[in-house]
Amino acid sequence: MPHVLRVLQTARFKGRPTESDLAAAAGLAESDLAAVVETLLTTGELARVGTRIKLTAEGRARLDTLLAAERATVDQDRVRGRYREFATFDTEFKQLVTDWQLIGGDRPNDHTDADYDARIVARLSALHERFGPLLAEFVALAPRLAEYPNRFAAALAGIRSGDPAWFARPLIDSYHTVWFELHEELIGLAGLSRVREEAAGRPE
Repeated sequence: MPHVLRVLQTARFKGRPTESDLAAAAGLAESDLAAVVETLLTTGELARVGTRIKLTAEGRARLDTLLAAERATVDQDRVRGRYREFATFDTEFKQLVTDWQLIGGDRPNDHTDADYDARIVARLSALHERFGPLLAEFVALAPRLAEYPNRFAAALAGIRSGDPAWFARPLIDSYHTVWFELHEELIGLAGLSRVREEAAGRPE
């Protein structure tokens, strides 16, 4: 069945999403998502928790198998080379998040200084534009990632509208949330591990 990998991976990232949140992050129409979810509920790979969905142990095992199969189809030399390019953007983005959250490195940003926030948003917008071509290469390597450009664009639009939550708030599809999830995807595609990446100073 198509979209199983995308749905299982999104459920893993989101923890216990509603079906609407799962559909939005997976880039699926809710009607398409419903058919996949019902099948995965029947097989025990997803479970309902009230109005939410969670990944089960069986679902995680299936997800690991599907991710390994996907990884086997990807040009590892190319994805690792592009991942090294991503690391440079990652360092820049982490500094942006720090500057967004702290003014001068130690004073919490309460977002009352519109000029300060505007400068950070301008830097993020510039990074977003420069990162676009590399993101497109990742999508070409693994078409399942095709929703990421839309998710980044939606988060950036939320920030530009004046809502600071869309920069780095957890539990919503903020720019930081989407960046973190993409980083996890790339680590997996490149056959790396989070532990080794953190040891190398590249956590996000």
